[in-house]
Order: sequence, then C-alpha cells, then structure tokens
Amino acid sequence: MRSSNPVFSRRGFSRDNGYAGFNTAPQAGYAPGNPYAQGNPYAQNPYATNPYAQTDQQYGAPPQAPVSTGRMTMDDVVMRSAMTLGTVAVGAVLAWALLPVSAGSYGLAIGAALVAMVLALVQSFKRTPSPALILGYAAFEGVFLGVISEMYNSQWSGAPFQAVLGTMAVSAATLLVYKAGWIRVTARYARIGLAIAMAFVLVMAVNLLLVVFGVAEDGGLRSFGPLGAAVGILAVLIGAFFLTLDFKQIEDGIAYGAPRNEAWLAAFGLTLTLVWIYVEMLRLAAIFSNND
Repeated sequence: MRSSNPVFSRRGFSRDNGYAGFNTAPQAGYAPGNPYAQGNPYAQNPYATNPYAQTDQQYGAPPQAPVSTGRMTMDDVVMRSAMTLGTVAVGAVLAWALLPVSAGSYGLAIGAALVAMVLALVQSFKRTPSPALILGYAAFEGVFLGVISEMYNSQWSGAPFQAVLGTMAVSAATLLVYKAGWIRVTARYARIGLAIAMAFVLVMAVNLLLVVFGVAEDGGLRSFGPLGAAVGILAVLIGAFFLTLDFKQIEDGIAYGAPRNEAWLAAFGLTLTLVWIYVEMLRLAAIFSNND
C-alpha cells in the first residue's frame, strides 16, 4: 500500500508486487472494503494461493492470508519495528552522551538529519525494502534527535522526557481509536488527510523561507508562543493521521499475505511517523514550559 508522510514522500509496500492502496485519488471502480481493487472491485488478491480467493472477495468475504512461511506476520512487524526504533534510541543516547551542547554539535545534528533524509528518500524510491538503508536512516536520525533533545533539555529541563511520554500517549490513543473502529481508514479519509498534510508542509516551507530572509520574526508560525503551540498541535494531529494509515497498511498486509520482507517497510513507515510526532511534542513541551 502506498502512503505519504509529512517528512518524506515515501513508498508503502513495494510497488511491483501488486499491493495497491491509498493514492491521492482512488482508482476507477474502487471498492472501499477491498484495498487491492485496481479498476475492478473484484480484483484478485495478488498474494493469494487459495484458488477461491477471488470468489470470496466477490461475495464480500474478507480474504484469508495463505498459510505460508514467507508471509508477513504481526510478530515480523513488531520485531522489525523494535530493531528500527531501537537503533534510533541507541543513536540518540550515544549522541546525547558523547556530544556536548555546542554550535558544532548543532551543525553535526543538521548533517545527520540530511543524511537520514537522503537514505529515507533512496529507500522510498526502491522497489524492495533494504534493511541496511532503513537501519542506516534510523542511526542518523537517532544522532539528530539526541543532539536536539540535549539542546532542548539544557534550556527546558525535562522537555525530552515529556516529549517521549507525549509521543507514547498519542500513539496509544491513536491505536485505541483505530482498533475500536472509531476511525475508518477509507479512500476519502486518506485523500482529505493527505491534502491537509501537503498544505501544512507547503505552508511550513514558505514560513521557513520568510524566517530565513528576515521577513517573519521569532520563527513566524513556528514561534514559541500561542500561535506556535496551535501549529504544533495541528502537526501532532497530522502525525496521528499518518499513524492510522500505517496501522491500516500493516493490517492489510498481514490479511492479504504480503511477503515477509515488507515488514521492514512497515517498520520504516512507523519510525518516520513517530519521529515526526516526537519532534513536534518536543517543541510543544518547550512552548508550554515557557508559559509556566
């Protein structure tokens, strides 16, 4: 399934394996209950080994993942996600411990973030997941997060810890409402959410240019005042939206028997989204500390 992310325009499950999903516009003949329909609401599951899979879909029965040792499972997703997020955490802890707060460390953090972005973009355009690229991205992203977290902590003591708790709370709440069925990830839901996210990224890019050229003062929309707090809350909500897309990708990948290596893409997508939420929560923690 293809998705997008506020930080990077990423590929979901591999494009060449026939796994279809949320694009910015639905395909003709889109069937909301079947994320694999590509112009035909009765399209056959590309992973199915059951000869009756197409008939099951035609009559509305959810297709069953074939019993196969090469198919993605929830354990695969959990394990790969733990490895990826663990790499981010190790990189962050080492950067915090070994790099003092200084202008040089800030420059190193920016460099690490750029390398992480390049690795993420390369993975996004690859046809198959590359564990080396994904773990490399996680390591450099961890260095970036470790340095900026230490900088925030030096000025707003406890902000990183609050950001971690906030990220966990947002993730848990999003998973709860998703599993409870209070949010239904449909093509319309994804299309509207993606439009809002793209508009947000565009506005933030313009704001950054205005700040760089001195047109907007104190960060413009990203200031550490009430306006910055409102923008930060919106950014967290956009992150939660992308978590729901990630959850849907994982759920559908398992249900339709996606190949096991696709679990790396699921872990990659979750990591991108959680990093986005953490950075926004870090800013919010600093803003609310200023207002105390």
